[in-house]
Amino acid sequence: MAVVAKSGPKMRLNGLASEFRQGRQAYLYILPAFLIMAFITFYPLLYQVWMSFTNFELRHLRLHNPDAVGLQNYINILVRGLPVPNYAFGRILVFNLFWTFTNVFLHVTLGILVALALNVEGLPGKRIYRSLFVIPWALPALISGMVWRNMWHEDFGAINMLLRSIGMAGNIRWLEETVPVVNLPQIGLVLPLSFFSVFIANVWLGWPFMMVIATGALQSIPHDLYEAAEVDGASRWMQLWRVTLPLIRPAMVPAVMIGIMMTFNQFNVIYFVTAGGPIGLTEILVTQGFKLVNPQGWYGIASAFNVIVFIILGAITLITNRISRATEPYYA
Repeated sequence: MAVVAKSGPKMRLNGLASEFRQGRQAYLYILPAFLIMAFITFYPLLYQVWMSFTNFELRHLRLHNPDAVGLQNYINILVRGLPVPNYAFGRILVFNLFWTFTNVFLHVTLGILVALALNVEGLPGKRIYRSLFVIPWALPALISGMVWRNMWHEDFGAINMLLRSIGMAGNIRWLEETVPVVNLPQIGLVLPLSFFSVFIANVWLGWPFMMVIATGALQSIPHDLYEAAEVDGASRWMQLWRVTLPLIRPAMVPAVMIGIMMTFNQFNVIYFVTAGGPIGLTEILVTQGFKLVNPQGWYGIASAFNVIVFIILGAITLITNRISRATEPYYA
């Protein structure tokens, strides 16, 4: 028994060594990419973690080294607060989560519905429609954000001008109104009118990506399955639930994961449409972290803030992976 116990780890080491020798050429191929990733990703990440435990500020860029402050930055962010107008980490986090999951839900729902509509046999001009619908997603986020900001302008925006032309109130302060439309202090959720303005802009921007993924998945489903379902007496609704949705799931789950990460860190739309206003009510974590650096220059605090964001996003990814079973093998 002792011989078997000793040989177990040795056999595993020999197996790993054998696998390394067999894959030596493959490792050499990926080595340049790994070195590039180490330089542009791993090193900045580790450096940011180090900065988060210091009082690094703008003055430390050229003068002396910063002082270590331990967990002080994290305590200030999470508990004591920061000298930033209307700052509350819990409120920003709740808003960020609500923003993420409501956006992704509509992105996926609209994307699948439009893909189903454009997948109907004999629909004239479906290729033209698909090309047109991709335009919002293809436009640079900066341009989209500025266009939507101008559309919501109180005096010269297209939305208010349209309302005035049909005899309705056309002086709505879409981006500046501070009175919340939704106020749920029990969970810390405050939604001003500007939230719905930026929400509409981001839904317009995000659903075409889901449509493209859903379209590709729909076109890969064999038509024989629908014919067999019709023979078995399945209605259109049953075919959707029993055939279509299960078969597009392997393609949609990774797209949803990407959508969650992109929407959680959707800096461009928030910053260029509302700039986090009014009074910080549409601030998300990534825009708040940016403002700690510019204009405040608090690099140490901003680093700690971004480390917290990284941990939160990692936790969300693990939870959604487990719920959606995204990493499990799929067998048709």
